[in-house]
Amino acid sequence: MSIATQLLINGLIAGAIYALVSSGFSLIYSTCKFIHFAHGAVIAFSAYTLFLLFSVFGLNFWLGVILTIALTSFLGYLMNITVYKKLRKKKASNIILLIASFGLLILIESLILIFFGADVKTIGYIKVSKGLEFMGAIITPLQIFIIITSFILLVSLFFFMKKTKIGKAMRAVSDNKDVAEIVGISSEKIYNWSFSIGSAIAGIAGILVALEQNLEPTMGTGLIIKGFTASIIGGITSVPGAILGAFLLGLAENFGIWYLPSGYKDAIAFILLFLFLLFRPNGILGIKRRGEKER
Repeated sequence: MSIATQLLINGLIAGAIYALVSSGFSLIYSTCKFIHFAHGAVIAFSAYTLFLLFSVFGLNFWLGVILTIALTSFLGYLMNITVYKKLRKKKASNIILLIASFGLLILIESLILIFFGADVKTIGYIKVSKGLEFMGAIITPLQIFIIITSFILLVSLFFFMKKTKIGKAMRAVSDNKDVAEIVGISSEKIYNWSFSIGSAIAGIAGILVALEQNLEPTMGTGLIIKGFTASIIGGITSVPGAILGAFLLGLAENFGIWYLPSGYKDAIAFILLFLFLLFRPNGILGIKRRGEKER
């Protein structure tokens, strides 16, 4: 019983991180309609920015967190206006935008490697503490904080999308960009908001990962693959679907290694990805819109 409880807790912790990554990723995809793999570099940028501000410059931790989230949000905005917007003006296809996103991912990871080196870094703010026992399983205070923080952010994102003017405009552009522009909604402004908000969420994910794990330049690549997989499972056009997919992926990975060696954890994610791409490409909650055109 304790093993199952421990795997359940581990799955929820992993799912909470994946949910933050996939929700921002899906938010950008649903409005802009292309796969933004450079989202992974945003996560790494966030982790290393906090390391620079707190561990190197000695800035107050919470001030460093606020600045990190702000800078990460600005990075997403900057990528949109300097690269993607210019490509959209030239009527670039989604394949070109996808290639550009890979280019940005490699560029940012390479810059991190140049400035910080390849050796592993740690934030060192949270000291190692004894875990708390819960139904025979062990969970640390930091892991509890990660789950609670993710839950609060995801609920806040849900209400933001449902109740605010900007959130409703994002949903309108996601449903039909041309109709949204006819009623006076600027799609370019919405793209800016999508990248800013999605990147801020990725920044928070990067901070949470950095507090629990070591930092390395390519850390965002693995997380964006998991976020992408979660989005496909839940429905890449649906932010709630991406969140659902994230928790299902986290649980599947952790319960999967109950029967398989731990080295197969990533393989489980790829198997799920291929199965959904082959048999249910729209995901659990994703909806294929009739007549939807590729831009």
